[in-house]
Amino acid sequence: QKVSVEVLDHLEHLALVDFRDLEGVERLQKAIQFADQLHEVNTDGVEPMDSVLEDRWCLYLRADDVTEGNCTKDLLENAREKVEEYFVAPPGNIPLLKLEERDTFLQGS
Repeated sequence: QKVSVEVLDHLEHLALVDFRDLEGVERLQKAIQFADQLHEVNTDGVEPMDSVLEDRWCLYLRADDVTEGNCTKDLLENAREKVEEYFVAPPGNIPLLKLEERDTFLQGS
């Protein structure tokens, strides 16, 4: 199943992912084919679940014991871009091809 230029354009803007190369488009098509298998599952009469663990009455969280800390400066040295003490993600928009240019590119895929 081929992915249309319009769908690629929409996904790129939603996810800020670049599908400009053939590998990216093929990976997306394989992911869609894999997910399409879910349509074959009969879910008639099956109620939606709030949690995959809804058979348990209480869900317990582990204790949050901080063993190290005060390393904000070291961590922020890994950021490509930061504002004050925060990572900027994604670090800038990907320049996308115009629809006409992508349509030409997808003809080869």
